[in-house]
Amino acid sequence: MSKTVNVSLPILAKTIDHSLLHPTFTDADVLAGIQLAKSYNVATACIKPYHIPLAKKELAGSSVLVCPVIGFPHGNSTIEVKVFEANAAAEAGGQEIDMVVNIGKVLSGDWEYVTSEIQQINDAVVKHGAILKVIFENDYLKDEHIIKLCKICSDLKVAFVKTSTGYGFVKQSDGSYNYKGATPPHLKLMREHSAPEIQIKAAGGVRTLDDLLYVMSLGVSRIGATATAAILEEAKNRGIGEETVTVEVKVPGGLGGGY
Repeated sequence: MSKTVNVSLPILAKTIDHSLLHPTFTDADVLAGIQLAKSYNVATACIKPYHIPLAKKELAGSSVLVCPVIGFPHGNSTIEVKVFEANAAAEAGGQEIDMVVNIGKVLSGDWEYVTSEIQQINDAVVKHGAILKVIFENDYLKDEHIIKLCKICSDLKVAFVKTSTGYGFVKQSDGSYNYKGATPPHLKLMREHSAPEIQIKAAGGVRTLDDLLYVMSLGVSRIGATATAAILEEAKNRGIGEETVTVEVKVPGGLGGGY
């Protein structure tokens, strides 16, 4: 039986965190990206912390939120530094904060450390009225690590669990470096093992409208994307507008495989 989802152009736009995180982006690149995010009225502009003032200024009066990242992309700072960074980001105007877990500690099975880190950062963010998304970097992890992280994040009542940074490159058998990002098996695993109120963010590899519709059918409510314009223009081309319509979900050809 085919799957369907109920969508409109505004619904689709508000599933997107427009990602402006590439290390080579200049201020001009980021400004253009923030303006694009504003023009499409997406959920957030996802930025590096030093761009918070720019984003706050440019997005003033719009419904697009400011979403800085901390501990990005490898999650290796001490808990104290991450908490400081989270406080600073929220105080500066960050409304949604995406943080990377300490991947080495996850792989070490030091769950006490991992829990303490997430809890302290979540507390720091929430006290400023912001929300936290916890990035797992699934390409580095086994299913049991993902399941345990979902349980921890559910117990701590964080807002979102997130698959990837988009920069978690893994050495492949041919010697090249690449990543799978948000794969359907991992998204299904995260939805199954997270509390119902915990939202799922898919990041890394969601590049087309069909990708977005498919992950939405798996229970994803937010994606990180650089292909925002292409996705939403394709939606317009297919006749998706302001009114909610039911559309059939196609299994896309990319998205890390594993359907």
